[in-house]
Amino acid sequence: MQTRTQSIIESVTNVATGMAISYALGMIVYPLFGFPVTPAQNAGIVAIFTAVSITRCYIWRRIFNRLHAKAQ
Repeated sequence: MQTRTQSIIESVTNVATGMAISYALGMIVYPLFGFPVTPAQNAGIVAIFTAVSITRCYIWRRIFNRLHAKAQ
């Protein structure tokens, strides 16, 4: 079982590394598909997808916590 501090450190590390990977990949992949992007545009795209991902993860975590609590 993780402490709350350990959980927040893990979450921040996960999000930060995901953003860095997405940014680097975006600068390579978008132009390959004919979508030239500036670094600022790519950062905006990464921010939007990161916000959606965090929201999705939070919702699923709450659903599974609720299901786990009902099962006990």
